[in-house]
Amino acid sequence: MKSFALALLLTALVPLPLTAAPCGNTSAGFAAWKRDFAEEARRAGVGQRGLQALAQAQYATSTIAADRNQKSFRYSLEKFMQVRGADTIVAQGRKRKARHPEFYAALERIYGVPAGILIALHGMETAFGHFMGDSPVVSAITTLAFDCRRADFFTPHAIAALKLVDQGTITGATPGAKHGELGHTQFLPGNALAFGVDATGDGRVDFYDMSDALASTANFLRQKGWKPGRGYQPGEPNFEVIRQWNAASVYQQAIAIMAARIDG
Repeated sequence: MKSFALALLLTALVPLPLTAAPCGNTSAGFAAWKRDFAEEARRAGVGQRGLQALAQAQYATSTIAADRNQKSFRYSLEKFMQVRGADTIVAQGRKRKARHPEFYAALERIYGVPAGILIALHGMETAFGHFMGDSPVVSAITTLAFDCRRADFFTPHAIAALKLVDQGTITGATPGAKHGELGHTQFLPGNALAFGVDATGDGRVDFYDMSDALASTANFLRQKGWKPGRGYQPGEPNFEVIRQWNAASVYQQAIAIMAARIDG
């Protein structure tokens, strides 16, 4: 009996593991979740600037609305390309390639990714940098990490966003897309942290600078398995790498078609 009581006492003295606050489907509980997530972020190596950005993050209602309403990926390929302005992307893309041939040729020499792919992604994601989003990246990505729908997927990206704040790559107010994507080609924060390239040589990776953003995009594709000189249409080796950029089949096909037209 005495040993049993001692065991209970020892058990009571052992600290229980920290557990994250439960996810939610509304703004209720977001503040409590942020306090617990701050501990997780600290253990993951996030510093003071990142933690301050987390504390200031707001629940992004517009992000949740966008996440629940991604209609375009359910379109047919023909409809998707029409809605996303494929003909305009191709026409403008050809002009951009002709205007800066050395830039795109250098990226292909270094990473093996042809101009058409990079230009098609740039045009599809932000209309060549004309609209890179109006939602604060940190608020958007932490909202998605809190939201029950895909918390496991977005949590590492939320940690990465806070580390990007620590590095000075972004701030808590830096704008991006509704799902926390940032820059010219809309990198998710985890990918930005892992694959960012300082193409300009100024000592920092700036995804809002076209050179850094496109070099980073080419680096992402190469690191994901892009094979220089191989095809990228459906059934060809590099089409599988386009899948790594966006999981929607209609998106992948559209990029392959537009890139071939730009490179043709």
